[in-house]
Amino acid sequence: MFSLLSEFTRRLGTTVHFIVMAESDLDPPRRFSFRPEKVLAGSVGAILLIFVLLLVLILVSPIAAWLPGHVSKEMRQDARINQLRMEAIEDTLRMQTAYVMQLRNVLMGTVDTTVTSLTRSRQLLQSRPGVNVDLLSDQRTADFEDHLQPAIPLDRLRISGREPIPSAGTGAPYLNAIRFPVMPPVNGLTTRRFDARTGHFAIDIAVKEGSFVRSIGDGYVILADWTHDGGQIIAIQHGNGYVSVYKHNSRLLKRAGDRVRAREAVAMSGNSGEITTGPHLHFELWHNGLAQDPNYYVAEL
Repeated sequence: MFSLLSEFTRRLGTTVHFIVMAESDLDPPRRFSFRPEKVLAGSVGAILLIFVLLLVLILVSPIAAWLPGHVSKEMRQDARINQLRMEAIEDTLRMQTAYVMQLRNVLMGTVDTTVTSLTRSRQLLQSRPGVNVDLLSDQRTADFEDHLQPAIPLDRLRISGREPIPSAGTGAPYLNAIRFPVMPPVNGLTTRRFDARTGHFAIDIAVKEGSFVRSIGDGYVILADWTHDGGQIIAIQHGNGYVSVYKHNSRLLKRAGDRVRAREAVAMSGNSGEITTGPHLHFELWHNGLAQDPNYYVAEL
């Protein structure tokens, strides 16, 4: 074979005669004439044509996804979506860090440092498009004066001679009124009191994780879900417009719509949620939309 190819290369530019003859056949030999350079050019052209056809076939078929360095339209779209998600996560982390720093400084009493840190965080986030810096709360809530104790229930307010606004629980016989004072939802140490000026509309009770959290009265579960800040949350609607809220639980024992009795276990205490400093119960009490200091309603706090 190699000797035949060498003959072709040595005979370039001349006409070559090719004789085909079989050893065991009596047929006369057949003679072909051709020029070696044309045969080589045709062979190279055929090889290139086959290569191009194979390349096109691979690119237009699903096999292209397996080629190294190939990026499909779907992959580019997924990469763009992942990039946007990553930027959103980074913004959320910055905002959460600013909020945690604010909360830490409030607990330590360094209010000036909190304001400076929050201002820097706002300036940093303001430079990024699509970021709502208003989500970062100020040191004081805008309506904190409405919740200063004693918070006046809405049914006691009169507006320009109109009749008082009825209580949210009035006329609901299926909700029994709570007889105050009530027993605390858990037995533990109160670590933080009610403070409307800083937006802490609750009391924090440090308790061992896994302790039963009990309803302060009869009612219906109106919320049983997980939130970013409060973790596992359960809220109960009581009679006469009262709503009790229990946050940072490790497990919820009731679902929305369930009826509960006074002192019935509704959750198990924990440390869920981002805004928490350890296992404790964040307990809120609301009356007709106004936050109440549980210290005036719950015994042994």
